[in-house]
Amino acid sequence: MTEMTEMTRNTEKLHVPLGGRSYDILIRPGGLDELPVVAASYAPVGEAIALICDETVWELYGRRVSSALRGAGMAFECIPVPPGEGSKRLDQLARIYNGLAGMGLGRNGLIVALGGGVTGDLAGFAAATWMRGVSLVQVPTTLLAQVDSSVGGKTAIDIDAGKNLVGAFHQPKAVLIDPQLIETLPARERAAGMSEVIKYGAIASETLFAQLESRRVPVDPAVLPGNPNAAPADPAGVSGDSADIICACCRIKRDVVAEDEFDAGRRMILNFGHTFGHAIEAKYGYGRFNHGEAVAGGMRIAAGIGEILGVTARGTARRLSDLLSRYGLDAREDADDLIPIVRRDKKATGRDVKLVLLKGIGEAVVERLEYPVVEAALRALRDRGGDDASRDPDERGRKP
Repeated sequence: MTEMTEMTRNTEKLHVPLGGRSYDILIRPGGLDELPVVAASYAPVGEAIALICDETVWELYGRRVSSALRGAGMAFECIPVPPGEGSKRLDQLARIYNGLAGMGLGRNGLIVALGGGVTGDLAGFAAATWMRGVSLVQVPTTLLAQVDSSVGGKTAIDIDAGKNLVGAFHQPKAVLIDPQLIETLPARERAAGMSEVIKYGAIASETLFAQLESRRVPVDPAVLPGNPNAAPADPAGVSGDSADIICACCRIKRDVVAEDEFDAGRRMILNFGHTFGHAIEAKYGYGRFNHGEAVAGGMRIAAGIGEILGVTARGTARRLSDLLSRYGLDAREDADDLIPIVRRDKKATGRDVKLVLLKGIGEAVVERLEYPVVEAALRALRDRGGDDASRDPDERGRKP
């Protein structure tokens, strides 16, 4: 591990302590060029390396990655994945399996996931199930994946019945994060990533939330989810302090995962906004809203419901909604007819569902609520004019 030690001298390293499944999150601007160092630590000499990569990412960085790996004398094969949520399906998984078989990847081989959350989930599930589990290195290329989906070992694919219903826990051997990669993201994808960043502040760090509120983010009013052609003056507020923001989010997730690896307790707070967010994605079809936009809508709904039920301090929903809008996440999704979809959520039972609500900014709680209670709260939220239950009557009037 001498080479690995050399690399980490200029790298922020967060250790995820999970016993025999422990690993490091390595955060370094320009770190993509260090992929051979990381890969060599987990791929025995002569063993195959499968690089599962988003097609768009490969167009941007394929030559750079290929040059680095070949320069280090490492053989690999790339299995491209079409971009978008539509790739997180059984047919793409089968194509990856066939690719792994064709290249002869054995139990000592290594899968490298290079892309956003879709690629990470798909490659992670392939790694969890191929030969009953092979080594995985996550190299997330989107802000959303860097702060959230690449860390924690959750892998999954979608089926017609719902999102992430088929999956497995499979911790990576390492997560390599290069903050510079988000500079090439479209504005809409950067804004989507900020949804997860804001989530971390909302559930676990009022300091982070206040930091996000204080940042100067000049966003063009035309930058709204669903308008991918517009661009903010500062790409969704992702500027020179992106590495620090990413570290703060990864540190929160590291601590939560270390306490509750298999999502049986405290880790559930990471799902804030996701129950309704996944329902929004399913209701509108995977395409109208991307994951970050749907989660932003889900957080607005959850915060509003929390205030209606008396769990969340008044004013919290408005503060959250204002910050989401500030980062270009201002779409308002119709919250009607979500309950039938919520009933299929992994945290749902025949009578109720576990919802993550806020007590206030920086503190989340998990509440088990029966469906009639949730339905009544959604109706009250709609009648009050939106996600922010604390607005004065003359300030309301827009449906969520």
